[in-house]
Amino acid sequence: MKTGIDAISFDIAKIHLPIKTLAIARNIDPEKLEKGLGLIKMTLPDAHQDTVVFGANALTKLIIENNLKGAEIARIYVGTESAIDSSKPIGSFLVSLMEEKFGENTFSECDVVDFTFACIGGVDALQNCIDFVRLNPEKKAIVVTTDIAKYDLNSTGEYTQGAGALAILVSSNPRIIAFENNWATSTKGVFDFFKPYRTLPKSEITGNENNDPWFENLETEIEIHKDQPVFDGQYSNQCYMDRTRDAYFTFKKLKNSQKSVYNTWSSIIMHLPYAFQGRRMLSEIYILDAENPILSGTEDAAEYQNKLKEISKSEAYRNFVSEKLEAAELASSLVGNLYTGSIFMGFASTLAHFYDSKKEISGSTFGFLAYGSGSKSKVFEGSIQSDWKSAINNLNLFETLDQSFEIDFDTYEKLHKKEQTQSVQVPKNEWILDRIEKEIPNLMGARYYKWID
Repeated sequence: MKTGIDAISFDIAKIHLPIKTLAIARNIDPEKLEKGLGLIKMTLPDAHQDTVVFGANALTKLIIENNLKGAEIARIYVGTESAIDSSKPIGSFLVSLMEEKFGENTFSECDVVDFTFACIGGVDALQNCIDFVRLNPEKKAIVVTTDIAKYDLNSTGEYTQGAGALAILVSSNPRIIAFENNWATSTKGVFDFFKPYRTLPKSEITGNENNDPWFENLETEIEIHKDQPVFDGQYSNQCYMDRTRDAYFTFKKLKNSQKSVYNTWSSIIMHLPYAFQGRRMLSEIYILDAENPILSGTEDAAEYQNKLKEISKSEAYRNFVSEKLEAAELASSLVGNLYTGSIFMGFASTLAHFYDSKKEISGSTFGFLAYGSGSKSKVFEGSIQSDWKSAINNLNLFETLDQSFEIDFDTYEKLHKKEQTQSVQVPKNEWILDRIEKEIPNLMGARYYKWID
């Protein structure tokens, strides 16, 4: 029996800022971002959107397009690092909204939970659901990845922003891809990228030292949470490379392979915080697992790094990237970072590219190199199934991305600062954030959503 992905749907923010517009405003050479990092657009949430909205839209499309019934779905597991509540998971919001649309109690027996481990949380959810379906082949599970990648204005991560969700149906005898039961992991606890709880003295807000109540807060400190992370770009890149390399060679041991593993993969799908991140991070694995040794292993650190750079610029490596990685980069260039969803968007991008170019990939093996800061990597592989084309016939990925609405820089900054409360695009056939409760004490902060026809 095979287990894997049977169907995919997505919901990407419908507005974007051209990277060139951002570059000019920030006095950055546009070619550095466009040709150096592969960035063309970054998508942004509209005033009526949050991670529940994106997840609910992607999930609704998956259910409708595949004629699913609530009773068929045993679990909806969510990967996210953009939670809107420290207790109530996004999964519980999704179930209530699906019952709103498809009928009361239609999902009452569905298990839900959120997985959080930076950008790899969606892969953790996928592995869990695959294991579940492998043990219960008559059941179906859904993985939803939903995130808003938001960085501080003028920061070095600003141009990698993005927003959206994917919903993935996991089943036995899948139409798209069946996964082998080899999952390699490399984990290390580091601070390369994180979103800490921060505090400041209440006296800085109230102007006195008496610790008087402030909006029912009795502590001397006010806790602050920001969607924007604390990060070290260069250190994060090194952690990405280290974890991915270690997981890759653990995977090679699991496969008991004496030859290069990546040469058995027709396409490689990686976590892409920006479009060209994968090609930058994969060069070391490409060198170390080459059929003919490229480095002797005797080089000192400086010489080793110089040779890495030299080989990564070689024609052979550029051809390797074009053949195995480029298809996954296409959508990333138009979307930006989706955190937990970026590896799945890379997969959808690859499928859509081959579908549009009429290339037959049935039977080919795809390799997946996932990464999440903090930090962890997982490496696994799967085989494309014979019905993959019919399963993505209505995906229309690039057609949908082409319809994105361009905003100007002033609108971008107002949305980022939450100064703009009116939606840029009028919502249609989608979920929206309707209101946040601000008066009823025992419901303070509760978020309510509704479907707009």
